[in-house]
Amino acid sequence: MNIGEAAKKSGLSAKSIRYYEGMGLVLPSFRKDNGYREYDGDKLQELVFLRHARQFGFSLEECKRLLGLLRDPNRRSQEVHELVANRLADIDQRIADLLAMKRVLDEMSGQCPNNEESKCSIIDTLAGKAPRQTLSGGSHE
Repeated sequence: MNIGEAAKKSGLSAKSIRYYEGMGLVLPSFRKDNGYREYDGDKLQELVFLRHARQFGFSLEECKRLLGLLRDPNRRSQEVHELVANRLADIDQRIADLLAMKRVLDEMSGQCPNNEESKCSIIDTLAGKAPRQTLSGGSHE
């Protein structure tokens, strides 16, 4: 199948497929004499796999490792599990960071008079003119 068909069947755009090819993640099965890319069932499976991995937030480097494991019949599930466990830890940290941001925004919102006056404690806080609100887990800019 050509790149357009592979794009439809994989749920990726042709542009994304070309990008992933340029990054060395997925290569076409072969190229025709005219240079057109052709994909077989195995390559289509890799494209779908890559789309799913990206949807779960795996980086391009992690996707490269995961694709290598997909292609390796002698892979160890422990390696796959490790990548997923690391991804889960990243997600947990993001959730904690988002909850901390929410708490600070709730506090700032609660301090705002929300009226017609120009004085705004939210603007003052963001500009560093009011007592500083901090997020747990470090600096967020």
